[in-house]
Amino acid sequence: MKTGTFRMRPCAMKGVEAVEADTAHSFGRHTHDQFGIGVILRGAQKSASGRGPVEAGPGDMITVNPGEVHDGHPIGAEGRAWRMLYVDPEVIAEAVLDIGEGRAEDFVFSQPVLHDGRAVQSLLPVYAAMTQMGEILAPESGFLQLLASLMTRRNVSRFVPPSVKRAMAMLDDDPAAATSLADLAAASGLSRFQVVRAFSEMTGMTPHAYLVQRRIRSVRRMIAKGTPLADAAFAGGFADQSHMTRAFVRAYGITPGAYALAHR
Repeated sequence: MKTGTFRMRPCAMKGVEAVEADTAHSFGRHTHDQFGIGVILRGAQKSASGRGPVEAGPGDMITVNPGEVHDGHPIGAEGRAWRMLYVDPEVIAEAVLDIGEGRAEDFVFSQPVLHDGRAVQSLLPVYAAMTQMGEILAPESGFLQLLASLMTRRNVSRFVPPSVKRAMAMLDDDPAAATSLADLAAASGLSRFQVVRAFSEMTGMTPHAYLVQRRIRSVRRMIAKGTPLADAAFAGGFADQSHMTRAFVRAYGITPGAYALAHR
């Protein structure tokens, strides 16, 4: 479904979303609860990533891990065009189990951008098979081969202090609640300033920005299940539907209404 320069397409595999874009839109800092695998077709962009700064141009593959804070800005006035697959963690986990021949491993994308034409040429056929809505064998087979070539075992785990985990859990568990900085300080045992500094160090976001991302994630799931937009905004903790829409577009470049139409 087209919204400006964005189009969401149905996918043959459950748990996968396909997005096509040709835009000069700048995305603020946000996160996804899915893995993202895509390719820049035209133009270029720069972005901050949990794995370092990124610049990607035509023919480059871009990736994102769930929960990774990133943004995106065009390089040049002409904008950029890309194709992207967003894959639920459960789909990745099942695929990784197959790739590891029954061994459960923790895998992530290790590089935010790959300047590798062979990798891109392997992605485009998978994207085409996913969006043709034909037999499931082709997209499943191609996806497993693509994933095996891109994923690497996680070998570094960032330590998050228990105090910060408690504050983050408060926002994760009930993002719709009207949580204050004082509430987070009380839960963590830190001062309000220490909470702000800790969130910035651990997540790259202020506590409020982190909360907004959790609310967006919550409403996205509700909308995908058919919840009316006004109801999703209220249940997600937004002041009103227009507030939800502004936050949604800032993060994803597409309106909640267009997202809902793509899931009908």
